[in-house]
Amino acid sequence: MDEKRLLDTALEMGFANAALMDTAELVFIPAFRPLCEENLCGKYGVNYACPPDCGTVEEMRQKVLRWRRALVMQTMWDIEDPLNNEEIKPAKAQHNRMTRQLIDRAGAPGLMIGASGCSLCSPCAITAGEPCRFPEKRYSCMSAYCIFVEEMAKRCGMEYDCGPRVTAFFSMYCFDSME
Repeated sequence: MDEKRLLDTALEMGFANAALMDTAELVFIPAFRPLCEENLCGKYGVNYACPPDCGTVEEMRQKVLRWRRALVMQTMWDIEDPLNNEEIKPAKAQHNRMTRQLIDRAGAPGLMIGASGCSLCSPCAITAGEPCRFPEKRYSCMSAYCIFVEEMAKRCGMEYDCGPRVTAFFSMYCFDSME
């Protein structure tokens, strides 16, 4: 699928915004990794796609940079309390489902970076000491990659802070392999 069609498809699927960028333009901030250790999402150490099991900061950076291009996608949600997991989890899950559907439609190899850590299996196979059931579809979140999302949104012409009662989620499809 060419890049224009990829953008059009994202918008047709219901993403509020979509933009293309070179992965070399992404800003990685290793100091973000300790935020994952706070485990506010509950996936630290119990999900293959999340720290510490997903890889080091540098390994994660290299996973992204092996792809030349990225489609950045944004959804916006009317959420009264952005700290309320009862409201956040379903919205993130829908955002990630849309991202996976777009990638499947694109039909080209690539890397999914989600709005949250992988939720393909609940619980993750790591909790039973088993290998990942879907390693080719597993996805990590922006935080696990230490991507500076606010700067990414700015470079894509998207709002990061959308105002009161509006919460934005971002995901990415990295494609066009350097290998």
